[in-house]
Amino acid sequence: MNTFAQLKPKIIQDNGEVPLVLYSEATVPLGKMTFLRRALVLAELAVIAYNDEAESKRAAEAIGFPECELFDKNGAQAYRFRNQHDVIFACRGTEPSEWNDLHADARASMVLVSTFGRVHSGFHGEVDEIWPLMEKLLQDNSLPAWFCGHSLGAAMATICANRCQMSPIWTNPRELHTFGSPRVGCKKYVNHAKVTHYRWVQNNDIVTRVPPVWLGYRHSGKEIYIDRNGRIKRLTGLWRSRDRWRGLLKGLRIGKFDLLTDHSMRLYAENIALAVDHELETIASGGKSIQKQEIVIQETNE
Repeated sequence: MNTFAQLKPKIIQDNGEVPLVLYSEATVPLGKMTFLRRALVLAELAVIAYNDEAESKRAAEAIGFPECELFDKNGAQAYRFRNQHDVIFACRGTEPSEWNDLHADARASMVLVSTFGRVHSGFHGEVDEIWPLMEKLLQDNSLPAWFCGHSLGAAMATICANRCQMSPIWTNPRELHTFGSPRVGCKKYVNHAKVTHYRWVQNNDIVTRVPPVWLGYRHSGKEIYIDRNGRIKRLTGLWRSRDRWRGLLKGLRIGKFDLLTDHSMRLYAENIALAVDHELETIASGGKSIQKQEIVIQETNE
């Protein structure tokens, strides 16, 4: 575990389980935070979403969200976290023990969504289960709404944010942050809903490369890349390829298969926490916070 100069850990642990270590604090509205501090809150909520409801409630309260509610319909799952400032919907990602999740990930066919284009049928089906519950809460919502998720949860959060944007609900998503997201739909679909979307990609995370482009799938959002050393870098082309190869070899030397270990949501959150800690040190020394335009690579649908 990394040592932080500025951030202080909050440790949540059930007996016999791996501790959940959190660093974010939602004491002010998300919209008033620096970009990285807001991303850390959303990343840690995506981590928390993997836990059972009791542990998730304790963890969410520890970082500033006293209200925590789990939606679970036929295996499709999402959490709603809320405080006096914001409401966040975090979709739960793939759990290998859950057949529904594996089935949703494996089905690579697309279905037509009205005039909006085509979307992955498995991801679409998962959202169909929980959207009525989410939509009802959004209709009565008066707070800024944010969406996040990891893996399958990232794909679900993308579709949920798009539905929210395109629905008659007066609430529109403020931002969508996805971590280790697969491609969700065709070019027409990902371009249709104008959601402010930041798509985090960690070095060799294999899930970010599927389903393949040759099947018609495209990514949405503005990409933010984390390199093999856990640093946020604007790497593209050959520089990106070289970093990935070096990351793969680095992992093999210590007995890890980078394509899978880089998909870890906890690793995403820890690397964002490192960036926040560095930002806080810079600010304490009289410097400025990191602006999102300094780390966003491009708006892409590749």
